[in-house]
Amino acid sequence: MMNTKLSLSQTNIIGFTIRLNGTRTRGGRSSISATLSSKPAYSRELKVAKETTRTEPSNKKNASNEDNLLSKMAINYLSKTLQDTAGMSSSSSKSSGYDSLVDTATRVAVNLSIKQQHELVLVALDRALPTVILSLIKMLLPPSKLSRELFALFTTVFFAWLVGPSEVRETEVNGRKEKSMVFIEKCRFLEQTNCVGMCTHLCKIPSQIFIKNSLGMPIYMMPDFNDLSCKMMFGQEPPEIKDDPVMKQPCFQFCKSNRSYGMKH
Repeated sequence: MMNTKLSLSQTNIIGFTIRLNGTRTRGGRSSISATLSSKPAYSRELKVAKETTRTEPSNKKNASNEDNLLSKMAINYLSKTLQDTAGMSSSSSKSSGYDSLVDTATRVAVNLSIKQQHELVLVALDRALPTVILSLIKMLLPPSKLSRELFALFTTVFFAWLVGPSEVRETEVNGRKEKSMVFIEKCRFLEQTNCVGMCTHLCKIPSQIFIKNSLGMPIYMMPDFNDLSCKMMFGQEPPEIKDDPVMKQPCFQFCKSNRSYGMKH
């Protein structure tokens, strides 16, 4: 597993400049300032021989219009946190709601290398979620059958706004059956971005790292790029990033970043 501890020194990134100050904020986090240049840089670490065949999504009713007030607040908060962490101006995006989140994620994907994407999301999540609460959860709910099942249930109840409808399913952990797997029928983020790379490097990998480091809970996320479903298996260690099957997965023919920015990956 990659080393996720960010260096408290100035890191120059083509397209972005991220400065991690040695001082800590009141919440115990490193302060970050970043600026987005007009010339996008792109890491070609994720290369594929061919594109996955998938038809262009239909022009159906925007799901953002169906979000309730609490969902809209959560979406806007996450989008704003990601923009602030990347040094983007919220006014630079003409979209709103979930579309704004997708637009922000797309710009991050085409301007940062894979490793930088992981680091940016980790810092954004650290900013978005109170460290005190995460530490308390980690202390009160060490890895066990009960905690794994509670994490799975919590995910289905509180994160539908991000990933779409999901349900808890039975799985096997250490030879015992338990209800600690979340099955997402069609991931909202993957469907809206239409990008394997964004799913992998802005959601799956940093989420696995963040949940393990902040909550002490191993989790392996297995997206299915054929039907856009995803399995979140709490208590299961993910493979090393270089050995994860998603790293060999070609992107969709109608990848959002390809269409918007002409970036091939």
